[in-house]
Amino acid sequence: MTTISDRLGRMVRQAQAKGRIPAVSAALHRADRPLWTCTVGGTGNDTPLDEETVFRIGSVTKTFTAVLVMQCRDDGLIDLDDPVGRHLDLPAHGELTVRRLLSHTAGLQREPHGDVWDSLRAPGVDELLADLARVERVLPTGRRFHYSNLGMALLGELVARRRGGTWAEVLTDRVLGPLGLAATGTGPGERAATGFLVDAYSDEAHPEPPTDFAAVAPAGQLWSTAPDMARWAAFLADPAALDPTGAVLAPATVDEMRWPLTTTDESLWTAGFGLGLILVPRPERVTHVGHDGAMPGFLAAVYGRRGGEGTPGAMGCAVLGSSGTGVEVFDLAHGLLAAAVEHDPAEIEPWRPGRPAPADLRGLLGRWWSEGFELVFSWHDGTLRARGADDPPGKPPAVFAPLPERPDVFRTVSGREAGELLRLTRDERGVVVRMHWATYRLTRRQEAFDGYDFRAGD
Repeated sequence: MTTISDRLGRMVRQAQAKGRIPAVSAALHRADRPLWTCTVGGTGNDTPLDEETVFRIGSVTKTFTAVLVMQCRDDGLIDLDDPVGRHLDLPAHGELTVRRLLSHTAGLQREPHGDVWDSLRAPGVDELLADLARVERVLPTGRRFHYSNLGMALLGELVARRRGGTWAEVLTDRVLGPLGLAATGTGPGERAATGFLVDAYSDEAHPEPPTDFAAVAPAGQLWSTAPDMARWAAFLADPAALDPTGAVLAPATVDEMRWPLTTTDESLWTAGFGLGLILVPRPERVTHVGHDGAMPGFLAAVYGRRGGEGTPGAMGCAVLGSSGTGVEVFDLAHGLLAAAVEHDPAEIEPWRPGRPAPADLRGLLGRWWSEGFELVFSWHDGTLRARGADDPPGKPPAVFAPLPERPDVFRTVSGREAGELLRLTRDERGVVVRMHWATYRLTRRQEAFDGYDFRAGD
Protein backbone atom coordinates (compact mmCIF):
# COMPACT_ATOMS: atom_id res chain seq x y z
CA MET A 1 0.00 0.00 0.00
CA THR A 2 1.32 3.44 -0.94
CA THR A 3 1.89 5.64 2.11
CA ILE A 4 1.70 9.42 2.14
CA SER A 5 5.49 9.49 2.65
CA ASP A 6 5.95 7.34 -0.47
CA ARG A 7 3.63 9.59 -2.45
CA LEU A 8 5.39 12.80 -1.42
CA GLY A 9 8.81 11.25 -1.91
CA ARG A 10 7.91 10.27 -5.44
CA MET A 11 6.90 13.85 -6.19
CA VAL A 12 10.32 15.06 -5.01
CA ARG A 13 12.16 12.46 -7.08
CA GLN A 14 10.12 13.33 -10.16
CA ALA A 15 10.88 17.03 -9.79
CA GLN A 16 14.60 16.38 -9.23
CA ALA A 17 14.83 14.17 -12.31
CA LYS A 18 12.70 16.37 -14.56
CA GLY A 19 14.46 19.55 -13.47
CA ARG A 20 17.90 17.93 -13.56
CA ILE A 21 18.70 19.42 -10.17
CA PRO A 22 21.90 18.10 -8.55
CA ALA A 23 20.44 18.24 -5.04
CA VAL A 24 16.90 18.71 -3.73
CA SER A 25 15.95 18.87 -0.07
CA ALA A 26 12.28 19.07 0.93
CA ALA A 27 10.56 19.24 4.30
CA LEU A 28 6.94 19.39 5.44
CA HIS A 29 5.97 20.73 8.86
CA ARG A 30 2.54 20.29 10.42
CA ALA A 31 1.30 20.40 13.99
CA ASP A 32 -0.31 16.96 13.94
CA ARG A 33 2.45 14.85 12.38
CA PRO A 34 6.21 14.40 12.75
CA LEU A 35 8.42 16.45 10.46
CA TRP A 36 8.66 14.86 7.00
CA THR A 37 11.85 15.24 4.98
CA CYS A 38 13.21 13.95 1.70
CA THR A 39 16.53 14.50 -0.08
CA VAL A 40 17.47 13.43 -3.62
CA GLY A 41 20.83 13.74 -5.41
CA GLY A 42 24.21 14.83 -4.10
CA THR A 43 25.81 17.98 -2.74
CA GLY A 44 28.46 18.24 -5.45
CA ASN A 45 31.20 18.25 -2.83
CA ASP A 46 32.62 16.00 -0.10
CA THR A 47 29.70 16.43 2.31
CA PRO A 48 26.76 13.99 2.28
CA LEU A 49 23.30 15.17 1.26
CA ASP A 50 20.82 14.91 4.09
CA GLU A 51 18.22 17.04 5.85
CA GLU A 52 20.98 19.07 7.53
CA THR A 53 22.48 20.15 4.21
CA VAL A 54 22.46 23.95 3.82
CA PHE A 55 21.23 25.73 0.67
CA ARG A 56 21.05 29.37 -0.26
CA ILE A 57 17.45 30.59 0.05
CA GLY A 58 17.78 33.88 -1.85
CA SER A 59 14.75 36.15 -1.64
CA VAL A 60 13.09 34.08 1.07
CA THR A 61 15.39 36.33 3.12
CA LYS A 62 12.97 39.17 2.43
CA THR A 63 10.32 37.56 4.63
CA PHE A 64 12.71 37.76 7.59
CA THR A 65 13.49 41.40 6.90
CA ALA A 66 9.77 42.12 6.66
CA VAL A 67 9.19 40.55 10.08
CA LEU A 68 11.99 42.71 11.55
CA VAL A 69 10.33 45.81 10.09
CA MET A 70 6.97 44.85 11.60
CA GLN A 71 8.64 44.28 14.97
CA CYS A 72 9.94 47.85 14.80
CA ARG A 73 6.44 49.08 14.01
CA ASP A 74 4.89 47.13 16.86
CA ASP A 75 7.53 48.48 19.25
CA GLY A 76 6.74 52.06 18.25
CA LEU A 77 10.08 52.69 16.53
CA ILE A 78 8.55 53.41 13.12
CA ASP A 79 5.22 53.78 11.37
CA LEU A 80 4.53 51.97 8.10
CA ASP A 81 3.58 55.27 6.50
CA ASP A 82 6.80 56.98 7.56
CA PRO A 83 9.00 58.16 4.69
CA VAL A 84 12.15 56.07 4.84
CA GLY A 85 14.17 59.29 4.89
CA ARG A 86 12.84 59.99 8.38
CA HIS A 87 15.06 57.19 9.64
CA LEU A 88 17.93 57.15 7.11
CA ASP A 89 19.95 60.09 5.80
CA LEU A 90 19.41 59.64 2.05
CA PRO A 91 20.45 61.79 -0.92
CA ALA A 92 17.31 60.82 -2.87
CA HIS A 93 14.06 58.85 -2.66
CA GLY A 94 13.70 59.48 1.05
CA GLU A 95 10.00 60.25 0.60
CA LEU A 96 9.19 56.62 -0.24
CA THR A 97 7.25 55.04 2.59
CA VAL A 98 8.04 51.88 4.51
CA ARG A 99 4.72 50.36 3.45
CA ARG A 100 5.40 50.98 -0.25
CA LEU A 101 8.88 49.48 -0.01
CA LEU A 102 7.58 46.41 1.84
CA SER A 103 4.86 45.75 -0.76
CA HIS A 104 7.07 46.52 -3.80
CA THR A 105 4.82 49.38 -4.86
CA ALA A 106 7.29 52.24 -4.33
CA GLY A 107 8.37 52.30 -7.99
CA LEU A 108 12.06 52.13 -7.09
CA GLN A 109 14.37 50.39 -9.57
CA ARG A 110 15.05 46.72 -8.99
CA GLU A 111 18.78 46.70 -8.11
CA PRO A 112 21.41 49.06 -6.66
CA HIS A 113 23.30 51.32 -9.05
CA GLY A 114 25.65 49.51 -11.40
CA ASP A 115 25.70 46.11 -13.09
CA VAL A 116 25.61 44.05 -9.92
CA TRP A 117 24.88 40.79 -11.70
CA ASP A 118 27.86 41.24 -14.07
CA SER A 119 30.40 42.10 -11.41
CA LEU A 120 28.82 39.99 -8.61
CA ARG A 121 30.01 42.77 -6.31
CA ALA A 122 27.34 44.23 -4.10
CA PRO A 123 27.93 47.66 -2.54
CA GLY A 124 28.59 48.31 1.10
CA VAL A 125 26.10 50.32 3.13
CA ASP A 126 27.73 53.71 2.61
CA GLU A 127 28.04 53.17 -1.13
CA LEU A 128 24.49 51.85 -1.42
CA LEU A 129 23.06 54.93 0.28
CA ALA A 130 25.27 57.43 -1.56
CA ASP A 131 24.37 55.89 -4.93
CA LEU A 132 20.65 56.47 -4.35
CA ALA A 133 21.20 59.81 -6.07
CA ARG A 134 21.99 57.82 -9.22
CA VAL A 135 19.12 55.32 -9.22
CA GLU A 136 15.73 55.74 -10.85
CA ARG A 137 12.14 55.83 -9.75
CA VAL A 138 11.08 53.67 -12.68
CA LEU A 139 7.34 53.98 -11.96
CA PRO A 140 5.12 56.44 -10.11
CA THR A 141 4.77 55.46 -6.46
CA GLY A 142 1.73 53.28 -5.90
CA ARG A 143 1.13 52.75 -9.62
CA ARG A 144 1.69 48.98 -9.65
CA PHE A 145 3.83 46.12 -8.37
CA HIS A 146 7.53 46.39 -9.23
CA TYR A 147 9.95 44.09 -7.40
CA SER A 148 12.94 45.81 -5.82
CA ASN A 149 15.91 44.26 -4.04
CA LEU A 150 17.15 47.79 -3.47
CA GLY A 151 13.99 48.71 -1.56
CA MET A 152 14.35 45.74 0.77
CA ALA A 153 18.02 46.58 1.34
CA LEU A 154 16.98 50.03 2.53
CA LEU A 155 14.50 48.48 4.96
CA GLY A 156 17.18 46.18 6.32
CA GLU A 157 19.42 49.15 7.03
CA LEU A 158 16.50 51.01 8.61
CA VAL A 159 16.01 48.07 11.01
CA ALA A 160 19.72 48.02 11.84
CA ARG A 161 19.76 51.75 12.62
CA ARG A 162 16.63 51.65 14.75
CA ARG A 163 17.84 48.63 16.73
CA GLY A 164 21.46 49.74 17.12
CA GLY A 165 23.18 46.76 15.49
CA THR A 166 23.78 45.15 12.12
CA TRP A 167 20.92 43.58 10.20
CA ALA A 168 22.44 40.11 10.78
CA GLU A 169 22.80 40.70 14.52
CA VAL A 170 19.23 41.91 14.88
CA LEU A 171 17.93 38.98 12.83
CA THR A 172 19.72 36.41 14.99
CA ASP A 173 18.68 38.03 18.24
CA ARG A 174 15.06 38.75 17.44
CA VAL A 175 13.95 35.99 15.03
CA LEU A 176 16.32 33.09 14.46
CA GLY A 177 17.05 32.52 18.15
CA PRO A 178 13.48 32.79 19.48
CA LEU A 179 12.11 30.45 16.78
CA GLY A 180 14.92 27.90 17.10
CA LEU A 181 16.16 28.31 13.51
CA ALA A 182 19.70 27.30 14.43
CA ALA A 183 20.66 26.15 10.92
CA THR A 184 19.79 29.50 9.31
CA GLY A 185 22.43 32.17 8.86
CA THR A 186 24.21 34.58 6.55
CA GLY A 187 26.91 32.13 5.42
CA PRO A 188 27.02 28.58 4.06
CA GLY A 189 28.99 26.96 6.86
CA GLU A 190 30.53 23.50 6.46
CA ARG A 191 27.41 21.58 5.38
CA ALA A 192 26.44 23.54 2.27
CA ALA A 193 25.55 22.09 -1.11
CA THR A 194 27.35 23.48 -4.13
CA GLY A 195 25.19 25.58 -6.43
CA PHE A 196 25.22 24.83 -10.14
CA LEU A 197 24.03 26.03 -13.51
CA VAL A 198 22.97 22.98 -15.53
CA ASP A 199 23.61 23.22 -19.26
CA ALA A 200 20.43 23.26 -21.36
CA TYR A 201 21.85 20.94 -24.03
CA SER A 202 24.04 18.51 -22.10
CA ASP A 203 24.35 16.97 -18.65
CA GLU A 204 27.12 19.32 -17.57
CA ALA A 205 26.57 21.04 -14.22
CA HIS A 206 28.86 24.04 -13.82
CA PRO A 207 29.45 25.32 -10.26
CA GLU A 208 28.40 28.93 -9.75
CA PRO A 209 30.73 31.36 -7.96
CA PRO A 210 29.98 32.21 -4.32
CA THR A 211 28.57 35.67 -3.74
CA ASP A 212 28.28 37.98 -0.75
CA PHE A 213 25.40 40.43 -1.03
CA ALA A 214 26.95 42.95 1.41
CA ALA A 215 24.48 45.83 1.93
CA VAL A 216 21.84 44.01 -0.12
CA ALA A 217 21.94 41.08 2.33
CA PRO A 218 18.44 41.85 3.71
CA ALA A 219 17.09 41.00 0.26
CA GLY A 220 18.81 37.68 -0.39
CA GLN A 221 21.79 36.66 1.75
CA LEU A 222 20.50 33.81 3.94
CA TRP A 223 21.37 30.11 3.85
CA SER A 224 19.28 27.43 5.55
CA THR A 225 18.04 23.85 5.64
CA ALA A 226 14.68 22.52 4.48
CA PRO A 227 13.53 21.67 8.05
CA ASP A 228 14.33 25.19 9.28
CA MET A 229 12.49 26.73 6.35
CA ALA A 230 9.46 24.45 6.71
CA ARG A 231 9.25 25.63 10.31
CA TRP A 232 9.53 29.26 9.16
CA ALA A 233 6.75 28.69 6.61
CA ALA A 234 4.59 27.21 9.36
CA PHE A 235 5.19 30.36 11.43
CA LEU A 236 4.05 32.58 8.57
CA ALA A 237 0.86 30.52 8.24
CA ASP A 238 0.11 29.93 11.92
CA PRO A 239 2.26 32.11 14.18
CA ALA A 240 0.34 31.30 17.36
CA ALA A 241 1.35 27.64 17.07
CA LEU A 242 5.08 28.33 16.67
CA ASP A 243 5.28 31.47 18.81
CA PRO A 244 2.49 31.18 21.42
CA THR A 245 3.76 34.10 23.52
CA GLY A 246 4.16 36.43 20.55
CA ALA A 247 7.88 36.83 21.26
CA VAL A 248 8.59 37.34 17.56
CA LEU A 249 5.31 38.83 16.32
CA ALA A 250 1.73 38.96 17.47
CA PRO A 251 -0.58 36.82 15.31
CA ALA A 252 -2.57 39.95 14.41
CA THR A 253 0.57 41.51 12.95
CA VAL A 254 1.25 38.45 10.78
CA ASP A 255 -2.40 38.66 9.69
CA GLU A 256 -1.68 42.22 8.59
CA MET A 257 1.36 41.09 6.61
CA ARG A 258 -0.74 38.48 4.81
CA TRP A 259 -3.37 40.91 3.56
CA PRO A 260 -2.88 41.36 -0.22
CA LEU A 261 -1.90 44.92 -1.15
CA THR A 262 -1.22 44.37 -4.85
CA THR A 263 -1.29 41.71 -7.54
CA THR A 264 1.81 40.74 -9.46
CA ASP A 265 -0.07 40.53 -12.77
CA GLU A 266 -2.99 42.78 -13.72
CA SER A 267 -4.72 40.09 -15.83
CA LEU A 268 -3.96 36.82 -14.07
CA TRP A 269 -4.60 37.22 -10.36
CA THR A 270 -2.61 34.13 -9.48
CA ALA A 271 -0.33 35.78 -6.92
CA GLY A 272 -0.35 38.86 -4.76
CA PHE A 273 1.95 40.71 -2.40
CA GLY A 274 1.31 41.69 1.17
CA LEU A 275 3.87 43.25 3.50
CA GLY A 276 6.95 41.34 2.37
CA LEU A 277 5.03 38.12 1.67
CA ILE A 278 3.90 36.45 -1.55
CA LEU A 279 0.29 35.24 -1.43
CA VAL A 280 -0.81 32.44 -3.75
CA PRO A 281 -4.58 31.79 -3.85
CA ARG A 282 -5.61 28.17 -4.26
CA PRO A 283 -9.03 26.53 -4.77
CA GLU A 284 -11.52 26.23 -1.88
CA ARG A 285 -10.42 29.46 -0.13
CA VAL A 286 -6.90 28.17 0.53
CA THR A 287 -3.92 30.54 0.51
CA HIS A 288 -0.22 29.66 0.37
CA VAL A 289 1.91 32.35 1.99
CA GLY A 290 5.68 32.72 1.83
CA HIS A 291 8.28 33.51 -0.81
CA ASP A 292 10.42 32.10 -3.59
CA GLY A 293 14.17 32.56 -3.75
CA ALA A 294 16.84 32.58 -6.44
CA MET A 295 20.59 33.14 -6.25
CA PRO A 296 23.37 31.89 -8.53
CA GLY A 297 23.20 28.10 -8.33
CA PHE A 298 20.18 27.89 -6.02
CA LEU A 299 16.38 28.08 -6.09
CA ALA A 300 14.02 27.88 -3.11
CA ALA A 301 10.30 27.84 -2.39
CA VAL A 302 9.05 28.31 1.17
CA TYR A 303 5.28 28.45 1.77
CA GLY A 304 2.77 27.89 4.55
CA ARG A 305 -0.82 26.79 3.94
CA ARG A 306 -3.91 28.47 5.40
CA GLY A 307 -7.59 27.68 5.12
CA GLY A 308 -9.54 24.93 3.45
CA GLU A 309 -10.97 21.68 4.72
CA GLY A 310 -8.36 19.25 6.02
CA THR A 311 -5.53 21.75 6.46
CA PRO A 312 -3.79 21.10 9.79
CA GLY A 313 -2.35 23.79 12.02
CA ALA A 314 1.20 25.03 11.53
CA MET A 315 1.53 23.63 8.02
CA GLY A 316 4.59 24.72 6.07
CA CYS A 317 6.70 23.34 3.25
CA ALA A 318 10.19 24.12 1.98
CA VAL A 319 11.85 22.89 -1.21
CA LEU A 320 15.49 23.85 -1.74
CA GLY A 321 17.45 23.04 -4.90
CA SER A 322 21.08 23.41 -6.00
CA SER A 323 20.45 24.55 -9.57
CA GLY A 324 19.69 27.97 -10.93
CA THR A 325 17.62 26.39 -13.70
CA GLY A 326 15.58 23.85 -11.72
CA VAL A 327 12.32 25.78 -11.73
CA GLU A 328 10.42 22.61 -10.75
CA VAL A 329 11.36 23.63 -7.20
CA PHE A 330 8.74 26.39 -7.28
CA ASP A 331 5.72 24.25 -8.18
CA LEU A 332 6.84 21.35 -6.00
CA ALA A 333 6.34 23.24 -2.73
CA HIS A 334 2.72 24.01 -3.61
CA GLY A 335 2.17 20.47 -4.87
CA LEU A 336 3.49 18.88 -1.68
CA LEU A 337 1.23 21.04 0.48
CA ALA A 338 -1.83 20.16 -1.59
CA ALA A 339 -1.02 16.45 -1.78
CA ALA A 340 -0.40 16.18 1.95
CA VAL A 341 -3.83 17.63 2.71
CA GLU A 342 -5.59 15.60 0.02
CA HIS A 343 -4.14 12.24 1.04
CA ASP A 344 -3.51 12.84 4.75
CA PRO A 345 -5.94 15.53 5.95
CA ALA A 346 -6.11 16.75 9.51
CA GLU A 347 -8.33 14.76 11.82
CA ILE A 348 -11.90 16.02 12.16
CA GLU A 349 -12.49 17.36 15.64
CA PRO A 350 -15.77 16.15 17.15
CA TRP A 351 -18.39 18.77 17.91
CA ARG A 352 -19.15 19.25 21.60
CA PRO A 353 -21.94 21.28 23.23
CA GLY A 354 -20.88 24.70 24.48
CA ARG A 355 -22.18 27.36 26.81
CA PRO A 356 -25.40 29.13 25.77
CA ALA A 357 -25.49 32.68 24.50
CA PRO A 358 -25.97 35.37 27.15
CA ALA A 359 -29.61 35.82 28.05
CA ASP A 360 -29.78 39.36 26.66
CA LEU A 361 -28.55 38.17 23.23
CA ARG A 362 -30.54 34.98 22.74
CA GLY A 363 -33.47 36.85 21.28
CA LEU A 364 -31.48 38.30 18.41
CA LEU A 365 -30.19 34.95 17.11
CA GLY A 366 -31.59 33.73 13.82
CA ARG A 367 -32.48 35.39 10.53
CA TRP A 368 -32.50 39.10 9.77
CA TRP A 369 -32.96 41.13 6.61
CA SER A 370 -30.99 44.04 5.21
CA GLU A 371 -33.32 45.06 2.38
CA GLY A 372 -32.84 42.16 -0.10
CA PHE A 373 -30.01 40.44 1.73
CA GLU A 374 -30.73 37.80 4.39
CA LEU A 375 -28.32 37.28 7.28
CA VAL A 376 -28.12 34.64 10.01
CA PHE A 377 -26.87 35.65 13.46
CA SER A 378 -25.57 32.91 15.76
CA TRP A 379 -23.53 32.28 18.89
CA HIS A 380 -20.52 29.94 18.60
CA ASP A 381 -17.32 29.54 20.61
CA GLY A 382 -18.33 32.36 22.93
CA THR A 383 -18.83 34.98 20.21
CA LEU A 384 -21.68 36.60 18.29
CA ARG A 385 -21.39 35.89 14.57
CA ALA A 386 -23.18 36.64 11.31
CA ARG A 387 -23.06 35.23 7.82
CA GLY A 388 -25.09 35.58 4.68
CA ALA A 389 -27.86 33.02 4.43
CA ASP A 390 -26.48 31.92 1.06
CA ASP A 391 -22.79 32.04 1.94
CA PRO A 392 -20.80 28.96 0.94
CA PRO A 393 -19.76 26.79 3.91
CA GLY A 394 -16.09 27.78 3.78
CA LYS A 395 -16.63 31.54 3.87
CA PRO A 396 -15.62 32.94 7.27
CA PRO A 397 -18.39 34.64 9.26
CA ALA A 398 -18.31 38.14 10.63
CA VAL A 399 -17.34 38.04 14.30
CA PHE A 400 -18.38 40.69 16.82
CA ALA A 401 -16.93 41.84 20.15
CA PRO A 402 -18.96 43.87 22.66
CA LEU A 403 -17.88 47.38 23.60
CA PRO A 404 -18.08 47.38 27.41
CA GLU A 405 -18.47 51.15 27.62
CA ARG A 406 -21.40 51.13 25.16
CA PRO A 407 -24.26 48.74 25.99
CA ASP A 408 -25.79 46.97 22.97
CA VAL A 409 -22.95 48.08 20.68
CA PHE A 410 -20.47 45.65 19.13
CA ARG A 411 -17.37 46.05 16.99
CA THR A 412 -16.93 43.76 13.96
CA VAL A 413 -13.49 42.22 14.59
CA SER A 414 -13.20 39.99 11.53
CA GLY A 415 -15.01 38.96 8.38
CA ARG A 416 -17.45 41.11 6.45
CA GLU A 417 -17.53 44.79 7.51
CA ALA A 418 -14.50 44.36 9.79
CA GLY A 419 -14.08 47.44 11.96
CA GLU A 420 -17.69 48.60 11.65
CA LEU A 421 -20.21 48.89 14.48
CA LEU A 422 -23.30 46.75 15.11
CA ARG A 423 -25.95 48.59 17.16
CA LEU A 424 -28.97 46.91 18.75
CA THR A 425 -32.34 48.63 19.26
CA ARG A 426 -34.74 47.16 21.82
CA ASP A 427 -38.43 47.75 22.50
CA GLU A 428 -39.95 48.52 25.88
CA ARG A 429 -39.80 44.83 26.78
CA GLY A 430 -36.07 44.61 26.04
CA VAL A 431 -36.56 42.62 22.83
CA VAL A 432 -34.15 43.42 20.00
CA VAL A 433 -36.39 44.66 17.19
CA ARG A 434 -33.89 46.38 14.93
CA MET A 435 -30.14 46.43 14.35
CA HIS A 436 -27.82 48.70 12.42
CA TRP A 437 -24.62 47.24 10.98
CA ALA A 438 -22.25 49.67 9.28
CA THR A 439 -25.33 51.97 9.49
CA TYR A 440 -27.48 49.62 7.34
CA ARG A 441 -30.79 48.72 8.97
CA LEU A 442 -31.50 45.06 9.82
CA THR A 443 -35.06 43.93 10.49
CA ARG A 444 -36.73 40.62 11.21
CA ARG A 445 -38.83 40.85 8.05
CA GLN A 446 -37.86 42.11 4.65
CA GLU A 447 -38.36 45.86 4.32
CA ALA A 448 -37.61 48.42 1.61
CA PHE A 449 -35.46 51.43 2.48
CA ASP A 450 -38.59 53.48 3.12
CA GLY A 451 -39.72 50.96 5.76
CA TYR A 452 -42.33 49.21 3.57
CA ASP A 453 -42.97 45.75 5.08
CA PHE A 454 -43.76 43.18 2.38
CA ARG A 455 -45.58 40.91 4.81
CA ALA A 456 -47.71 43.63 6.30
CA GLY A 457 -48.76 44.99 2.92
CA ASP A 458 -50.19 48.49 2.52
